[in-house]
This record gives sequence, C-alpha cells and structure tokens, in this order.
Amino acid sequence: PHVTSRRFALNDGTLDHDAGPERRQTVRGVQSAGSDAGAWCPSGIAGVPDLPPDQRREDGLALTFTSAPLAEPLEILGFPELTLAVDVDRPLALVAVRLCAVAPDGASLLVSRGLLNLTHRDGHDQPAVLEPGRRYSVSVRLNAIAQIVPAGHRLRVAVSPTYWPHAWPSPEPVTLGLHTGTSRLDLPVRAPRPEDADLAPFPPAELAEPVAFESLGEATSRRVTECDTGAGGTEVRLVVDIAEAVRLVEADLTRSSRNVVTYAVREGDPLSASVRSDWTLTLGRGDWQIRVETTSLMTADGEAFRVTNTVDAYEGETRVSARTSAATIPRDLV
Repeated sequence: PHVTSRRFALNDGTLDHDAGPERRQTVRGVQSAGSDAGAWCPSGIAGVPDLPPDQRREDGLALTFTSAPLAEPLEILGFPELTLAVDVDRPLALVAVRLCAVAPDGASLLVSRGLLNLTHRDGHDQPAVLEPGRRYSVSVRLNAIAQIVPAGHRLRVAVSPTYWPHAWPSPEPVTLGLHTGTSRLDLPVRAPRPEDADLAPFPPAELAEPVAFESLGEATSRRVTECDTGAGGTEVRLVVDIAEAVRLVEADLTRSSRNVVTYAVREGDPLSASVRSDWTLTLGRGDWQIRVETTSLMTADGEAFRVTNTVDAYEGETRVSARTSAATIPRDLV
C-alpha cells in the first residue's frame, strides 16, 4: 500500500509528467554500445572493475529522455516498466532500456535496466518475426530496484537496439524508431513513512574466519576497451583480465588463476561478434604441480551460434589430458 506508480512520458528528449506531441525519433544501433554495462554478475569486490561506470558514453549511443531536477528525494522500490511504441527496419531486433540518475555534475549513474528481444513482444511462448516499418507497442520490464534518487538529480531513460556484450547483436544492423508522446515510464515509488526514523541500522556483516594465505604477487584486475581501426573497419574489443596467485598457509598449497575474456565486434557488422575466454588454473605443493588450461570461443552467423571448447590438463610440464568439444545452436529468432 505504500508503493504507488508514478508515470512519466517520453517526450522530445525529455521525461515529463504530461505527454507532449507525438514524434518519431530514430537511432541506428552502434555495435559496441553496452561496453560500459559492467559484468553480467558483478561481485562488488574492491579492486575488481565489474560494476557499471559512468553511463555518459552509453547515453550518447542511445535515444535519451531526461527529467527536470527532482525537487525532493525519490524512493524507487520494485520493477520499473516502460511501454514503448517502436518500429524497426529488420525482421529481428532487440531493445535495451536503461534507467539512470544524472547527478548535478553530469555523471550518469545506472539505476536499473531491461532487455527485450522484440520477436518475443507477445510472450516468450510465441515468438514471431517483425514486419519492418510496422509500429508495435511493447512492454519492457526493468530489473527490480530499491534506491533513493537524491533531490537535485534528474532521471534519464536511454533506449537502444544494441547492448553488447550483455545481449548478442541481431544478425543485421538495426535502426530503431521510437514514438515519443505515447511512450511512457511507470516508476514504482515508495512514500516515506514516519516509522522510517525508528529503523535500526544494519549490524556489521557476519563472516567466517578467513583462511590464512600469503600473496605470491600482486593480484591484477583490469577492464579495457580497445579500438582497432584497420582495413576491415573499426573493431572494438572489451578485454577483462583478472589474475591472482596465493599460498594457503595451513595446507602449504599454492593456487593461481588467470582469466582473460575478450569480447570483440566490428562496427557495422554484427555477425563479427565473438567471445573468447582463456583460463589457466594451477595448484601445487612442492614437486607436485598441476595446471589446467581452457579456451572457449563463441561466434555466430545468420543461422546459428557456434561454440568450441578445449581443455588441456598438465602434471608438471606433461600434458596428461586433452579434450575438444563443439556445439551448434540455432539462432531461433535471436
């Protein structure tokens, strides 16, 4: 009973309580849009760059709708939902929606987001291709969120037809049309309550006694976006490289790992998208040393996703096991 829906209209670049005249805005999908999405399942561990950074770069690659500064704090609690009037120029397309809070200094902070494969507009149980140029009304539910947006901040909705690498790109470049005035955001808002002042603060987290360990070198963690402009066009690579090496004191056991994940795509060519993961894990004590090396690659053409995996196991420098597997998965309107 303390959560109500507050409606905002997506107007001509603005987010307002009242709907303005209907207009059609378009955005051509940029294949690298989504590079600042953060990790799919962020851990929030200090030093690991897996949380979404400032969204201003992402906002520049999308259609955005921004409110006036909030006169008072706004408590969002629940699932924000958008009703969008859209059209596309391809039979397969997706829409990515982000809800951000824009600070007075201009920083755009991600609050929630949602994705919809538009072939699933009538439900996941009855996907169907899109008719290019036809107008559709679709609902996009964002992830549940409980967050206070401070007074003086502005709300921003950003809409795009690409969100790599969170969502695999549609097989052809897509231009998305969005009809303002009739598109809207429904925001679940919690009203402050007098008893809020009596709530006790959360106690410190309870943790098990950590295992004693010694670091065998500085742990590294980086998330880098690279652009390579060559004869084949501009390729954008997002490289996530995380490594550590430790000795577990009580067991006198050394352990190390390094995982390098590379997401690559060429602008204008969604079929060039690929994900490669190279992972090395070692374990050892004295003369006993073992190592596992894995390489996984995922690509796609117009009909199917293609995944290959290799696993090599070593004892010392002797390879004792090697295995390769491959799978082909139909795109099925993705």
